[in-house]
Amino acid sequence: MRSDTKIVSKLMFRLLPVQILLAAVSAVNGIVSSFFASNYVGVDAMSAVGLYSPVNMLLTAISTMLMGGSAIIYGRYMGRGERGKLQNVFSLDIILSLLIAGLFVLLFVLCGLLDLTGFMTTDAVVRPIFNKYLLGQAIGLVPMILGNQLSSFLSLENKGSRTTVASVLYILVNVVLNFLLVRMMHMEAFGLALASALGMWVFFGVQAQYFLTKKSRLHMSFGHMQKGDASAILKVGAPGALSYGYQTIRGLIVNWLVMLAVGSVGISAFATADNFLRIFWAVPMGMAAVSRLLISVSIGEEDRQTLTDIMRVMLRRYVPLMCAICAVIIFCAPWIAGIFYRDAAEPVYMMTVWGLRILPLCMPFSIILLHFVCYGQASGKQVLVHILSSLDGVICVSVFTAILIRFAGMNSVYIANVLNGVVTTVVIIVYAWLKNRHFPRSMDELMVIPGDIGSSEDDRMDLTIHGMDEVVTVARNVQNFCSLKGIDRRRSYLAALAMEEMAGNIVLHGFTKDSRKHTVDARVIYKDGDVILRLKDDCIPFDPEERERLADNTDVTKNIGIRMIFGIAKDIRYQNILGLNVLTMQI
Repeated sequence: MRSDTKIVSKLMFRLLPVQILLAAVSAVNGIVSSFFASNYVGVDAMSAVGLYSPVNMLLTAISTMLMGGSAIIYGRYMGRGERGKLQNVFSLDIILSLLIAGLFVLLFVLCGLLDLTGFMTTDAVVRPIFNKYLLGQAIGLVPMILGNQLSSFLSLENKGSRTTVASVLYILVNVVLNFLLVRMMHMEAFGLALASALGMWVFFGVQAQYFLTKKSRLHMSFGHMQKGDASAILKVGAPGALSYGYQTIRGLIVNWLVMLAVGSVGISAFATADNFLRIFWAVPMGMAAVSRLLISVSIGEEDRQTLTDIMRVMLRRYVPLMCAICAVIIFCAPWIAGIFYRDAAEPVYMMTVWGLRILPLCMPFSIILLHFVCYGQASGKQVLVHILSSLDGVICVSVFTAILIRFAGMNSVYIANVLNGVVTTVVIIVYAWLKNRHFPRSMDELMVIPGDIGSSEDDRMDLTIHGMDEVVTVARNVQNFCSLKGIDRRRSYLAALAMEEMAGNIVLHGFTKDSRKHTVDARVIYKDGDVILRLKDDCIPFDPEERERLADNTDVTKNIGIRMIFGIAKDIRYQNILGLNVLTMQI
């Protein structure tokens, strides 16, 4: 009855749809804007949308820095049970987001009104259009940055369904407003940007409403703020944001190489394949977002086993799933290219087909890369994060493209992206090899988990309970484990009794509340002479401390088991983390 990855796997896939949808929102928005711009405004409007792309990348980088940093710091505190500090992280993140968004609103308005966009384009026709587009986008900057932050906190509060609703409404509002403002009212570039901006206010409002209710544990608070957490949010989140900066530089270099060797037809083919694949890139991005939350909580809990379980699920479930999706894209490549270019005899058609055949191959590698970057951020391995981000962001693709473009033409860009995935995966293995001084032989060694995180395998026992028939056996294993660690017979018996009572209570009451299959992840740890029991399950929320407190103390027949365990244990702590019940008992 060794521990399995069932609970972790179920949790990762339960959180995944919301994160994928959130990652896909910007891609869908780009497709909608491109459609209305090309069909109802003109080529110059498409140029304005294209000019805004690097600016949007910068905003995404900043939003990612705040979102990633705050999620990791929040997860650490949640894992440690330091709930008083969660409010501080939430408040600081919102304040930082407002300040940065306000600064960019001011810059956008000044550039748009005073025609200060000469550094972006010198085209006398495009520049006025771009200025109007910039003014429209300024209206949506605050809700865009704040909305991304709230989506992360909603996931941490197990309210991701609200983000799903907000994302769907945003897409619908964006389409409707584009039709009204661009197609019907002829507001052209300003209408394109305004439709997206107003949609963002809907996206933000639906999410923000939850934090104004009593149901939310998080509210804005300006008292007892710890400024150290603000710098920690920026420091921890910065490496993840740098990758977007690297990608901007990479795009400029690759575009220059393609223009020299292939021409504008190559740029069109790559842009077509890349824009279409952005929808599917939401899958690995969503996977990484889910794992970032779980990894940060696990590090806060010093839960070594769950850290490795997350990576195992990634390799065994996420990567094969992504491979299947990529196979479908590759098979459908000619048909997809035909949507954009109907004449198969044109060079751009075949270039696009090969882009759709080769580029998807790098997606499974990207899942591995993103997970190790998330883990590196959360665990403080900043050197590894910077190495991987720079290799993936700019070095590998640029260098391989420069080497291969004379021989492979446009395909060199596609092949370079795949080779980039191979190189970053090898670097992860080599890094672990150097740190361990031997080839990594386990997930612990591949991740180079510090020795001070959690307990060693000799000092812990992990078990999974599927039904009541296993509860007694687990309790007996707990007693044997304690005896082997030199714990006296009385405490060994009490530890086994506590495990049997609380695990049995979960199976008896939690497993029967719905028709879903449940498991209990049970762990016993020997640390500093104490026995620590931890039970983690995916049943409905149940706080035994609250049940014990509400019990009728005059009726000795009620909650006998829970009262007994509270009398036995030195300390009992319960949390509901990302929809999981986590009960920790110290004997």
